[in-house]
Amino acid sequence: MHRPPPVWQLGDCSMAVSTVRCHNRWMDTEELIASQISYYRARAAEYDDWFERRHEYRFSDEFVERWHGDVTALRAWLAAAPPTGHVLEIAAGSGNWTGELLKTAGCVTAVDSSIEMQALLAEKHAGVEQIVADIFSWQPPQRYDNVFCGFWISHVPSAQWRPFWDLVDRALKPGGRVWIVDNAHPEYACAHGPGDWPVAAKPRQIEHAGNEIRKRTLRDGSEWTMVKHFWWPKELVAQLGELGWVADVSHTSFAFLYGIVGR
Repeated sequence: MHRPPPVWQLGDCSMAVSTVRCHNRWMDTEELIASQISYYRARAAEYDDWFERRHEYRFSDEFVERWHGDVTALRAWLAAAPPTGHVLEIAAGSGNWTGELLKTAGCVTAVDSSIEMQALLAEKHAGVEQIVADIFSWQPPQRYDNVFCGFWISHVPSAQWRPFWDLVDRALKPGGRVWIVDNAHPEYACAHGPGDWPVAAKPRQIEHAGNEIRKRTLRDGSEWTMVKHFWWPKELVAQLGELGWVADVSHTSFAFLYGIVGR
């Protein structure tokens, strides 16, 4: 079992389109992935507050209502044509989607690089096989009937895009499919979301929206560097098509992107 490195944080960094300069040297893809892993380990304690829109993550009542409405729409979409059999959940996080998968899957194997996130998942869902691993260095020990990626593909660096989908291909049984859920592109969210969304989202999403490398600040004031590549449905379908995948991708009313991918 591959254990993630200890939590560490970066110093003052300036963002660029494909690289980050830290302490007068260039951060390579491996360092960027390590930073992202550390960020999610540190963020675990407040992650569910973000998803449930509590405390500082709660904006206007209209925003919260529409956010939860979009989450309900995603759950209805998943329930209408769910992944079944033995499902591999990549980047399972704190288990917010694991419970939905358990409603129809024969069993779920949840992979995540954060031991803190995995601890939260274990508290919510018993009987789930959990693997603590960096997905970019992990090798699937078997083939799975289907795969689910919740809020993950936007965190795949461009340099790892093809290798990641090659791994998914090795993990899937013939005929298996991949369910994806992620954040909508900020331009779509701002155009279709509630009035306070652009102002509330700007520090995290709108600024540098064309850049996949970003900074994030946690509740304790610590700053972290991670990947967030926002996708438009047509762009994602085209990129996957170049790798030999066929995808059907859509938006919810404003907040999310979702779809099913197959060979």
